[in-house]
Amino acid sequence: MKKNKGKVNTTTEKEFVFRFRAGRNDCVLKVPLQFPVQENVSDLHGRLMLLHKIPCFVEKELKSTLSTFIESETIQDYDREAELALRRLTTGEVDINQLTNTWAKAYSETTLEHARPEEPCWDEDFADVYHELIHSPASDTLLNLEHNYFVSVSELISERDMELKKLQERQAAEMDKVMQELGKTMTDQDVNAVASQHFDAQQVLENKWANELKQVTHIQKQEYQEWVIKLHQDMQNPNNSTINEEIKVQPSQLTVESEPGARLYEEQRQLEESFTIHLGAQLKTMHNLRLVRANVLDFCKHRRHGSSGTKLRRLQTALSLYSSSLCGLVLLVDNRVNSYSGIKRDFATVSKECTDFHFPRLEEQLEVVQQVVLYARAQGSSKHKVQPEVPRNGTNSEDKNKNLERNPSNILPGEFYISRHSNLSEVHIVFHLCVDDNVRSGNITARDPAIMGLRNILKVCCTHDVTTITIPLLLVHDMSEEMTIPWCLKRAELVFKCVKGFMMEMASWDGGISRTVQFLVPQSRNLDLRWIWRYCSSQPFSIQQ
Repeated sequence: MKKNKGKVNTTTEKEFVFRFRAGRNDCVLKVPLQFPVQENVSDLHGRLMLLHKIPCFVEKELKSTLSTFIESETIQDYDREAELALRRLTTGEVDINQLTNTWAKAYSETTLEHARPEEPCWDEDFADVYHELIHSPASDTLLNLEHNYFVSVSELISERDMELKKLQERQAAEMDKVMQELGKTMTDQDVNAVASQHFDAQQVLENKWANELKQVTHIQKQEYQEWVIKLHQDMQNPNNSTINEEIKVQPSQLTVESEPGARLYEEQRQLEESFTIHLGAQLKTMHNLRLVRANVLDFCKHRRHGSSGTKLRRLQTALSLYSSSLCGLVLLVDNRVNSYSGIKRDFATVSKECTDFHFPRLEEQLEVVQQVVLYARAQGSSKHKVQPEVPRNGTNSEDKNKNLERNPSNILPGEFYISRHSNLSEVHIVFHLCVDDNVRSGNITARDPAIMGLRNILKVCCTHDVTTITIPLLLVHDMSEEMTIPWCLKRAELVFKCVKGFMMEMASWDGGISRTVQFLVPQSRNLDLRWIWRYCSSQPFSIQQ
C-alpha cells in the first residue's frame, strides 16, 4: 500500500512469462512485476535483456510481448477499479454531490476558458499610458514637468551639500582647537569623545536629509503618475475643453540659456568617431560603432541648464523607454552589491538627482539583487560544492572560495547584475559588471572573467531588446601611471577582437539585428591619449570586412 496525492492505491504483483526457443532448448523467462508499472517499458526491457542474458534474436519479440502484457494487465486493473467505483456510487457509499463538486472544481481549475482574468497591474497600465502620451503632442509637457521636478530635487541636494559642508568646516575648526590643547588641558580620551560627537552629528544630519529626499521623491512620483493618468483620461474625451490648459504647464528651464562653460563641456565630451561595419559569414549584418572619450557617468547625468542637445537626449530616452530599442551601459564595480564606495557611490548620487517615475529606487533594486544572490548561493551550495578554479596570475583560487564562503552575498568576477532606470540621461539599463584588480594588469586573456562577462552581457542585450550598449574599451573607468601607451594599445586590441567575435555570435542569438556599440575611452590628464585614439580610430574590428 502506498499513498499518492491523498488516494490509497493497491499495488499488486503479477508474473510475466515469456517462452522462446534457443536451438533445441525451450526456455522460459518468469519475472514478477508490480502493477501499476511506474517505469518505462524500454528501460525495463533493456534490463531484462542484460540481467538474464537473453539472446538478441528474440529482442523484438520480448519487447512486444512485454508491452502487450503490461498494457492488457493495466487496462484490466483500471476496469476493475472503475467497476468498484460504480458499485460504491450505486450503493450510496460515495456522496454524489461531493463527487460532482470535486469534478467541477478540477475542470474549472485546469481549463483555460474558466480561468479568472488577470487583475490589472498598475505598473503595466501606467507604462501603456506613458508610452502613448510620450508619442503624442503632450510629450513636451511631460519632459518639462520631469525637468522641473529634477531642478527642485537638485536644489534640495545643493542645500544638503551646503549644510554638510558648513558642519564639516565647523567641526574641523573645533578639532583644530582640541588638538592644540592636547597634552595641556585635553587628553586622548577627550579627543576621541569629540571625534565621536562629530561623527554622530554627521550621521544625524545625513539621515535627516536622506529621509527628506526620500519623501520628496515619493511625493513627486505619486503626483506625476496621477497627473499622467488624469491627462490621458482627459485626452480620451474629445469634448474636453480643458485639455489645452493641462498640456500647457509651467515652462521648463530646459530652454534657459546655457550656463558658462557648458559649450566647453560639450566639446570636451564630444570627442568621438563613428563607423559602420558589416559582420557575418554569409548573411552580413550592419552594425554601428562609436568611439567616445568621456566619463562613464556623462551618459547618466542630467544638466540643469543644458544646450539644445540636452532636451533631445531626454526626449530620445523617453521615447524608447517602453520599446524594443533600449540603451545599456556597462559599469565596472567590485564584488559587493551596494552603493557605498567608488564608482558605485558616484552612480548612486547621480541616480538620486532625478526622481525615477517608472522603476523602484536604486537602493530597492540592490536589495532585491542581494536576496537573489543569497538564494542562488544557497541553492548552489546545496547541490554541489564549489569546484576549485585554475590559479590565474599566481593567485590562489582557494582564497576566493574562502571569501565567497565567508560572505555569500558577494558576487564573483565576471558576474553582473542589472538595474533599470528611467531617470538617466541616455541609459535605460545598467549592467554592473564585477571585475577585480586583475583588469589593471597587462596580461589578461580572452578567457578572463571580465571578457566572458562582456559576452554574457551582449547575449542579454540580444535577448532583451537592448540595441545600444556602451562598453569601457580599456576595462577601466580611470587611468593610472602603469597604463602606458603600449598597455592601452594591447588592451584595446584584445577588447576589439573579443567583442567582434561576440557580435558575430549575435547572428545565431537574435537573427542578425543591427546594433550600436559604443566604446568608451576614459578621460585622462596624466596620459596623452592621442596615440590610443589614432589606433582605435584606424582599426576598430579591422573595419574592412
